Amino acid sequence: MTMTEPITIRQVGSTAAPNTRTTRARFGFALAVVAQILMMTGASAPSPFYPVLAEQVGFAPIVITAVFAVYAVALLLTLLTAGSLSDHVGRRPVVIVGFVLLAGSMLLFSHADSVALLVTARIIQGIASGLLLSALSAAVLDLAPPARSGTAALWNALSPGIGLATGAVLSGVALDIMGEPLLDVFAPLTATYVILAVLFFFAPETAPKKPGVWASLQFRLSVPTSIRADFWRAAPAVIAGWATGGLFLSLGANIVRGELGGIAHIWQGLGVALLAGVGALTAFVLRRRSPRTITIFGTAALAVGTALSLGVLALESLPAYLVAAGVTGMGFGTAFSGVIASLAPRIPSTDRADTFAVIYVLAYLAFGVPAVVAGMLVGVVGLGAVCVGYGVVVIALSVLALVFRVRRAE
Repeated sequence: MTMTEPITIRQVGSTAAPNTRTTRARFGFALAVVAQILMMTGASAPSPFYPVLAEQVGFAPIVITAVFAVYAVALLLTLLTAGSLSDHVGRRPVVIVGFVLLAGSMLLFSHADSVALLVTARIIQGIASGLLLSALSAAVLDLAPPARSGTAALWNALSPGIGLATGAVLSGVALDIMGEPLLDVFAPLTATYVILAVLFFFAPETAPKKPGVWASLQFRLSVPTSIRADFWRAAPAVIAGWATGGLFLSLGANIVRGELGGIAHIWQGLGVALLAGVGALTAFVLRRRSPRTITIFGTAALAVGTALSLGVLALESLPAYLVAAGVTGMGFGTAFSGVIASLAPRIPSTDRADTFAVIYVLAYLAFGVPAVVAGMLVGVVGLGAVCVGYGVVVIALSVLALVFRVRRAE
């Protein structure tokens, strides 16, 4: 099979070839799902390190959110220019290049001792993630069992939460018990991404070459007409969920440490882990429910959990905050998974990478922009006031999304 040959089952008078291709497709599907999870593990792994690096290197909360934001900006620019690249040159070459770049960013993280090095690492990570997000999401859809298209939508929704939870916990534990935490976290991730790049040489290609590759490398946002109206109705749910994730990943460790007295790094990582991990678990439990039901539950849980978080911040109770983070996580995972489940099966196969690029552009705008604004305001009004304002906006968006979905029939 050549680099850009799509998966097909050809009748050649023997069952050997079809069986081989089915096995290879299963391998490719599992590899793409695992790759999504491990990519997001690297996205959250730096978060517990931010307060430590701020003390060692000497920078303010606004710098933390700036370091966080350059990742989102680089990712967005890559999605806008190269989000549909794998629709033209194939999934496999795009994924391989993405993981090589991601390995390079982890190598820089493992030796981070200055703001410049942190920013460089995050920019490279953002470019790599922008290449990988749409290509891997499309590959999961391509390689899913034909009779179980919902499986692909489920994993596309679950993988970010599983990965984010894993990265936050691993980094928190490493900071508390490892002698060289930066090296002990990011060196294994570097090796992991190199291995994934090699493994994708053996994965099946699912997207044949098609003309227009240079024309595709330009800023554009394209959603198929058949799902455009539903996409915009779902936008408040995506924005509310990912804005919550952005706050937890950029300032979450500072909130736990500064507002709740959680000095141990595991507590700082646990807030992110509960948000993302409980979200993934809830999405899995509700996977057989209709997309409408999942979205309604998710937006309601996001509003309730955020309100609880604001209440327990006022009480300055770390255990109660972690419980509230878990409730918020139920909404964080299911609001997005409900949106993906409703849209993914209706995306034409030729537009999958392009459409997922648009979905993630919206998600990462919500992920990065509010977090940067929050970081700028911390020095002006304080972290507690920023959390209150941020929470009120998230609650309002969640309620709006809930109303849109309740009024919309399945």
